[in-house]
Amino acid sequence: MDLLEAVPKPRYPVLIYVVEDDPDVSHLIEHNLRAAGFDVSTFFSGAPVVPQAALAMPSLFLLDIMLPGMNGFDLCREIRQHEHLAKTPVIFLSAKTQEPDRLQAFEVGADGYITKPFSPRELIARIRNVLRVQPETVHQEVIQVGELEIDLASMTVRVAGNPVLTTVREFRLLEYLARHRGRVFTRDQLLDAVWKEGSFVTPRSIDVFVRRLREKIERDPRHPRYLKTLRGIGYRFEAGR
Repeated sequence: MDLLEAVPKPRYPVLIYVVEDDPDVSHLIEHNLRAAGFDVSTFFSGAPVVPQAALAMPSLFLLDIMLPGMNGFDLCREIRQHEHLAKTPVIFLSAKTQEPDRLQAFEVGADGYITKPFSPRELIARIRNVLRVQPETVHQEVIQVGELEIDLASMTVRVAGNPVLTTVREFRLLEYLARHRGRVFTRDQLLDAVWKEGSFVTPRSIDVFVRRLREKIERDPRHPRYLKTLRGIGYRFEAGR
């Protein structure tokens, strides 16, 4: 039996954009994604991706870093700056294994990072984890703290009534901290809670995500009202004053 047969297939068509310039790797990825029940569009360079995505929006981008012309980091930045694509999950799939490369990926807005060579089974599992394909109970509630409003049903964030764009991972991290207001979490605890797959996401990655969130929700990111650092321990969400 194929290793992927045991993996539940999505209950509805999910389109994934694969941006990979190596034809052999691209074919391997496409084969495994289609075997798992996903729809796939492949690209060998970054330039046409965003214009095409604006016409046929994918559910997820799977990006290589080393691409001809525009590299994967620049492409991710362009995705995050696009009004309609900004919240679409992005996973990097790269032969670069050093921590600075992973951190840079999260700096530009990635939701995950997988290194080559990869296990097809792991690839599918990590994609499903990010997409959360299996239906979950939707919490019809809004967390309101000071000027900050977190709508859990629509996965939107507002500050003083103004919408703030967040990635899926940023939202989940903010939601988790806000749900446990006043509680201190270590970086490892946050990794376990928000990045259940854990692989190739390091505690230092949490610092990147917290910094990005502060830039989006805090009046003064250097003196945060909501996301507090406890030096040597971790982070805590507090009611802003």
